[in-house]
Amino acid sequence: MTAHLLTPFQLRSVVFPNRIGVSPMCEYSSEDGFANDWHLVHLGARAQGGAGLVMVEASAITPEGRISIGDLGIWKDEHVEKLAQIVRFIHSQGARAGIQLAHAGRKGSMTVPFGGERLLTPEQGRWQTVAPSAIPFSESYSVPKALDETEIAGVVNAFASAAKRANVAGFDFVEIHGAHGYLLHEFLSPLANQRMDQYGGSFEDRTRLPIEVVDAVRAAWPEHLPLFMRISATDWVDGGWTPDESVELARKLRDHGVDLVDVSSGGLVPNAKIPAGPGFQVPFAERVRKEAGVPTAAVGLITEASQANEIVANGQADLVLLAREMLRDPYWALHAAEELGEKASWPVQYLRAAPQGSNSRSAVERSTNSRGARFSS
Repeated sequence: MTAHLLTPFQLRSVVFPNRIGVSPMCEYSSEDGFANDWHLVHLGARAQGGAGLVMVEASAITPEGRISIGDLGIWKDEHVEKLAQIVRFIHSQGARAGIQLAHAGRKGSMTVPFGGERLLTPEQGRWQTVAPSAIPFSESYSVPKALDETEIAGVVNAFASAAKRANVAGFDFVEIHGAHGYLLHEFLSPLANQRMDQYGGSFEDRTRLPIEVVDAVRAAWPEHLPLFMRISATDWVDGGWTPDESVELARKLRDHGVDLVDVSSGGLVPNAKIPAGPGFQVPFAERVRKEAGVPTAAVGLITEASQANEIVANGQADLVLLAREMLRDPYWALHAAEELGEKASWPVQYLRAAPQGSNSRSAVERSTNSRGARFSS
């Protein structure tokens, strides 16, 4: 029998050839939001390495939505051309391509983190950050401007416009970033959202903006293509966003057209004590999947093939997304197949280095596939 991790998985018209995904990881290597050859090679290598889905890093929907001046963007039409090239290469390797749509909120206007992340100076192009309330992330960050309702509507429209550009670029799915202390997560958590209007206070009002964004993106995104949303299941601090609220939110997301919830945690406040360990966030993905009745992705210190396979086999999540482990080993998926006793489909160009028993991908798998077309695993 094929290992559970290596079985296909379908959402709407898109068939993922296996359950292994490359989690979105900021590369901080863009100028003015443009993707470049670094992104092509970085993402392309992981597609060559056998991952069933490859997700482009958090891509800002507005210039002010960037974490840093080095962030990728999708706020203007000119960004599409290079992204489309990346998508074509990912498809040529038999993988599915996605992109994470993001707004950094109060955690923006920073330098790239290489050598230490700092608030941009005015000379470096500092911009005014925004948030639900004028509460900074920490003393090292700027004090954000509280968005008014007209500006909130502008954020919703920017997410929808970004989704349209992602469709033009040829992506198979988009993920809305609602985690890690960025703008949508800030609206969800009472630690960052102290508004007294329709966007703050009760659970219903704190979830209003994320749901408005989901509705706008779902309307802009083709009906036959899946929509993901990443959430932080808990803030890991008293008085913050909770796992119970995550389950309730996931039910709402499901009813508004989200096909999969990507379950992470933390990022809202700098002083959270997170008990990080192997698979420490998997129970959150399992709970959301079972209690909200929606497919989930698990992420966080998943490093071993047997560990990832058990997550899928035990029904804890439908997909397993890897980040740091994919940086260490772009061919993690091929190595995982071998460890699980399956034939690994190495690119034909690399067969001379592949272990005995490996086989090259078929022409169907390695040719450029139209979105929604089925290809073998």
